[in-house]
Amino acid sequence: MRIVSLAGGIGGARFLRGLKSAAPDAKITVIGNTGDDITLFGLRVSPDLDTVMYTLGGGIDEEQGWGRAKESHVVKEELAAYGMQPQWFGLGDRDFATHIVRTQMLGAGFPLSQVTEALCTRWQPGVRLIPMSDDRTETHVVVSDSQGRRAIHFQEWWVRLRASLPAEEIVLVGADDARPAPGVVEAIQEADVVILPPSNPVVSIGTILQVKGIREALTAKTVVGVSPIIGGAPVRGMADACLTAIGVETSAQAVLEHYGADLIDGWLVAEEDAGVALDGVRVVARPLLMSDPEATAAIARAALDLAGELT
Repeated sequence: MRIVSLAGGIGGARFLRGLKSAAPDAKITVIGNTGDDITLFGLRVSPDLDTVMYTLGGGIDEEQGWGRAKESHVVKEELAAYGMQPQWFGLGDRDFATHIVRTQMLGAGFPLSQVTEALCTRWQPGVRLIPMSDDRTETHVVVSDSQGRRAIHFQEWWVRLRASLPAEEIVLVGADDARPAPGVVEAIQEADVVILPPSNPVVSIGTILQVKGIREALTAKTVVGVSPIIGGAPVRGMADACLTAIGVETSAQAVLEHYGADLIDGWLVAEEDAGVALDGVRVVARPLLMSDPEATAAIARAALDLAGELT
């Protein structure tokens, strides 16, 4: 079986681990969000790609869900001692090595897709991880505060401000010129099924869908989505703040309608949301809390079973 999954963030990475367990013989291609990418201290950081790579490769900090296990922060402390900014984004010493390699390879002319493939050679995540685009894109958020109305990088809004300032607009800078990375559209076309994990529908899945050609390729395939909303609240993170910014209610129903029946064929919701319905979409209710690896694998298996019924 050939499976394609769009993913970003901690929830997406953990779901992918369950997907691997549920379909150990499948060929899985992961299209990773790069809208979160940012340049810090001269280094190019790809948080979502790294979270998938570390989680599936056994190097993630399991407690916080991001960054390297057994991490130290000597370099961060030394940078702070020099007064270097920003100090709100905590890169660890082990993690710095990944960003140094990425930045050097990008500087030498390698595209992000080849850089990601090279980094995965070390981690062996057991999936093919491809960035959504080799073109530079960055998610920015429009906010208003004492400095007036301005746009800031998504990471500043998410990490430093914890989404405390209402987002007036969320924009993927570079989306108009971005093209799918090599292998992205081909993987979708060859897939038996596409799974959308319970990742943020605005700044993880939503950014991937903005890259020209990706959504169009998906509409020709069987796509099953797993709701990131349980009982009117995000399971993790601040997806509700992102949904509010684009005028979408924080509910499994509203997220399904936001994706649309042209994209989604099957929608897995929590038992609390069993009344969700949309013409043309098969909705199935199952326990959706990824409380442990076994529960996560069961969710992934339910998504694959739903896909099997639809095909």
